[in-house]
Amino acid sequence: QVQLVESGGGLVQGGGSLRLSCAASGSIFSIDAMAWFRQAPGKQREPVAAITRGGSTKYADSMKGRFFIFRDNAKNTIYLQMNSLKPEDTAVYYCAADPRPDVTRAFRNAMDHWGKGTLVTVSS
Repeated sequence: QVQLVESGGGLVQGGGSLRLSCAASGSIFSIDAMAWFRQAPGKQREPVAAITRGGSTKYADSMKGRFFIFRDNAKNTIYLQMNSLKPEDTAVYYCAADPRPDVTRAFRNAMDHWGKGTLVTVSS
């Protein structure tokens, strides 16, 4: 079993920055790719960014240049640095993990393990 716990969400003003964390525990040896997703009110969940244990990354086109995913393998934690936040970035942000070292799986919605999410609210 893999447990994923997100943290770092909250209320931030437009233009501000926020860093989310996702800590993995349990059968962490079985994890390779990890990713961030988000679901805005009334919208479908969408991938934000993914990263493998080896450091390969993939971003949703709309997030490139503002959002950055990085990983600390020693801490079994990934992070999402979000800059220049906009009200439309308001969403519940979820962490996901998968045993396969393939960042594209996040963009095919094919991740095995999921966290419960953390809410990010961006005010205008």
